[in-house]
Amino acid sequence: MSIPEVPTIRLDQFLKLQGAADSGGHAKVLVQGGKVKVNGEVDVRRGRKLHIGDVVVVGGVRHAVSEAALRGE
Repeated sequence: MSIPEVPTIRLDQFLKLQGAADSGGHAKVLVQGGKVKVNGEVDVRRGRKLHIGDVVVVGGVRHAVSEAALRGE
């Protein structure tokens, strides 16, 4: 029996999708500069995998990871 795959999105991709970063380079600067919190804690890993229900805060703006976000909408 296989374990079902849980849908995820990388932190840098999520920032671009939400309009919090203009580009991958901008996302890198934000994340590695400590400007991004995931679930209340600063995270400096661009490749951090986000799941439905995670909350990302950047520039004081809250972004919740939803099923639509995981589909790229």
